Amino acid sequence: MDETSLRDLALSYAARFATTGAKLEGYLARKIRERGIADDSDGRTIEVDTPALVARLIELGYVNDDAYARAKSRDLTARGYGARRVEQALWAAGVDEDVREDHAPSEAAAREAAALLAKKRRFGVYSDKLLGSEEEEYEGGLDHVNSHKLREKQVAAMLRAGHKMDHVRFIMDAPAHADVEQWIKEALEEQGHDDV
Repeated sequence: MDETSLRDLALSYAARFATTGAKLEGYLARKIRERGIADDSDGRTIEVDTPALVARLIELGYVNDDAYARAKSRDLTARGYGARRVEQALWAAGVDEDVREDHAPSEAAAREAAALLAKKRRFGVYSDKLLGSEEEEYEGGLDHVNSHKLREKQVAAMLRAGHKMDHVRFIMDAPAHADVEQWIKEALEEQGHDDV
């Protein structure tokens, strides 16, 4: 590969995929390893300045870590992932710490994501299998031991999805859906969203 083919490859990648500077640089380094670097007319290996190429694409606006972080954060929370998972995904993409902090989900967004995951997976208050108490058993419900095991699995799944333990506990222990909705509404009001 020479500088022109590497630039074309970088432009093509940036046009097809939302990416960060670090991800693009990693992609180009991998392509250089796979294909090798071209020799010039004298038979010497051409020096390719990959960081300068990536910096130029960032300068031109083809690559934007801030926009990537905003979109990735919004996408992950909309799919029910918590703040810790968002942080991990942005870190893995090479997003700087200050940008990661700027796009961390708010308290209200984190609560909404936890509720969304619980609804999708039928966890906690959204489950029809857990018992409300040791004596209570719903039709088709589980006995206390199996209910406890199911609850532990659900808690573990929510924690793996990046949710805070206090959010998981609230979702798991809420007596009704309305309580979860009120919990989210309180966080929105604290953020200044009075139209909720």
